[in-house]
Amino acid sequence: MTDSSSPGAATLRQAEAGGLDPIVDQIRKARVAERRRFRLIFVVTWTIVIGVVVGALFAAGKIDVGFLAKWYEYILGGVYITILVSVASIAVAVVFALFGALGRLSSVAPVYALATLYVSLVRGTPLIVQILFIYLALPQLIPATASIPVLLLGIFALAFNYGAYMTEIFRAGIQAIPRGQIEAAGALGMTGPQTMRRVILPQAIRIVIPAIGNDFIAMIKDSALVSIITVQELLWRAQRVGQSNFRSLETLLVAALVYWVLTIAFSIVQERLEKRMAESDRRI
Repeated sequence: MTDSSSPGAATLRQAEAGGLDPIVDQIRKARVAERRRFRLIFVVTWTIVIGVVVGALFAAGKIDVGFLAKWYEYILGGVYITILVSVASIAVAVVFALFGALGRLSSVAPVYALATLYVSLVRGTPLIVQILFIYLALPQLIPATASIPVLLLGIFALAFNYGAYMTEIFRAGIQAIPRGQIEAAGALGMTGPQTMRRVILPQAIRIVIPAIGNDFIAMIKDSALVSIITVQELLWRAQRVGQSNFRSLETLLVAALVYWVLTIAFSIVQERLEKRMAESDRRI
């Protein structure tokens, strides 16, 4: 029997009467206020540092506002191509990664060997070398590829590279599915391909989505490399204007700022997506 005079009993009676609600509410408000204070300090710090750097550049006469006003629209016109290249490349890379992962998990020796060769070759050579090879050397091997637009060549080169790295991500996602689910699918009469399509892949894709998001953010920055094969994306336009007018500082700063804004924007989207997925997992 519980002693009604004990501290625990008093606390219980207070909680039942709703006496602790104001305390809990105060704690919640204090935490919210602390988070807001932290974010405010974060924003102010960024603003001060960026303002000091930009102000120093203007004070030193290194930035010509009139020049930027004349050319910024042309430079920003490459943002569309940058996003197009990034989105298309990551989509094709997912296909490469899926087949690469299935090959790496295959018990057929030639299939496993080809998938492993693909991953090893791509991960063992620089991306810029792969882009130049596809643009300059591939037409010598396959003359028909000389007529392919450089935009498609750039997308293929990026997808081919990222597909190899994402192969291991997909392989880990597939292997994360419990063995019991595969056995249960077999007990229901599903074939191997049906089990893969209906049971394993839907769950594996859900697992690897955060990693794909990280790779997409990296893809936005690496898309600048296709400028070396004359794809007229953001960096190509910035370099062209800067070099022809001997004002590379301004144009490269604009390009860097745009890449930065894009990565921040897509990072926020990815963070919210991960939170929603985590919340749905908790509900399940």
